[in-house]
Amino acid sequence: MLEQLISAARAGVDQRRRQTPESDLEATLPERGEDRPFNEALVRPGISVIAEFKRRSPSAGEISATADVASQVAAYERGGAAALSVLTDEHNFGGSLEDLRAARAACGLPILRKDFIVDRYQLFEAAVNGADAVLLIVAALDTAELGALYREARGLDLDCLVEVHDPRQLERALELDADVIGINNRDLDEGSVDIATTYELMPDVPVGKTVVAESGISTRAELEELERVGVDAVLIGGALMSAADPEALARGLTGVDEGTREHHLP
Repeated sequence: MLEQLISAARAGVDQRRRQTPESDLEATLPERGEDRPFNEALVRPGISVIAEFKRRSPSAGEISATADVASQVAAYERGGAAALSVLTDEHNFGGSLEDLRAARAACGLPILRKDFIVDRYQLFEAAVNGADAVLLIVAALDTAELGALYREARGLDLDCLVEVHDPRQLERALELDADVIGINNRDLDEGSVDIATTYELMPDVPVGKTVVAESGISTRAELEELERVGVDAVLIGGALMSAADPEALARGLTGVDEGTREHHLP
């Protein structure tokens, strides 16, 4: 499955590059809007929620095909989310760069461009379309590619969520000295999800790194248990996208109504 996703990502880049040369994207960089530091949003007191917008996925199929970006992310913000994740992969997730721009215009939260980043062209796309951070998946990149994309992203003032799933991938992320480590509970080849992955890898993450748990998380109890073992943030998509009232679910997950978390107070 991962190879198919990467192949589709490369084909998409080639197509878009023919339509809009990289030099054109680079020329628009000075027009970027206000800085919204993504990494800082994840390390405030309490466990932070990165709320995700996605219409479908290869594993879940259609989730919310007609969802409106602006109303959904505004609900997330009201519900106490610390940051957003926006899927921009069109072929497999029904996303687009237009979704990224719409999310940027609709709320004030920092935004992660979630996609299969395999080419520096995508970093320029992210920067000029409203992203504050990008996802780099260790399993999708060799060591040279990972290092080059990480350095290029930081050079464009984009934060990076470096995603791992097993001990060897974690070693590679740490060799990169990545500040934010995403532990994906989903096996991208098989599609299976096991939240135990986070608990198994956490002891090997050095103190001082920011850790984001991804996939298979949907309840406040799970957030509290993850916080107890040192997880700084969680990325939640499917549960929020399928909720009848995403703002209410976000409030329940973040505890915004309890007024106990400093970064959720007015």
